[in-house]
Amino acid sequence: MGAVTVSYIPGTSYQTRIDTGDLALIGDEPVASGGDGLGPNPYELLLASLGHCTVLTILLYARRKEWPVAGVSIRANHERLVTEENVAGELIRKKVERIVQEITLTGALDATQRARLMEIAGKCPVHRTITGSLEIFEVEVPAAAVEF
Repeated sequence: MGAVTVSYIPGTSYQTRIDTGDLALIGDEPVASGGDGLGPNPYELLLASLGHCTVLTILLYARRKEWPVAGVSIRANHERLVTEENVAGELIRKKVERIVQEITLTGALDATQRARLMEIAGKCPVHRTITGSLEIFEVEVPAAAVEF
């Protein structure tokens, strides 16, 4: 896997250039949040990464099994919820982050195949990364050492 470089685009409010080595795209914030609305925001990129991986995982599994999947699409939403729980007479509030993926499978699949593909959806590598034991390290690199 190659590195991804994300850099602020000077002269914009919140636009970033996202370079994957071979491709580039723009990230931004919506106009309502002070951006220019010219690219996906960070959570849209996260949902797109998860959705992309999930679609490919389903397709690869179905093709290996030679199941008649004609199409797969995913609509995803990110939610922040506050839950309340009474523990020993004390009200405890917790913030819960949730991603809901609505998966549409097309093709002449039977109920057993559909159920298995829905199970496989939760096994994509990005899903496992997000829900597993993930560590993120921030390491400052001197500006002179950065190559664009």
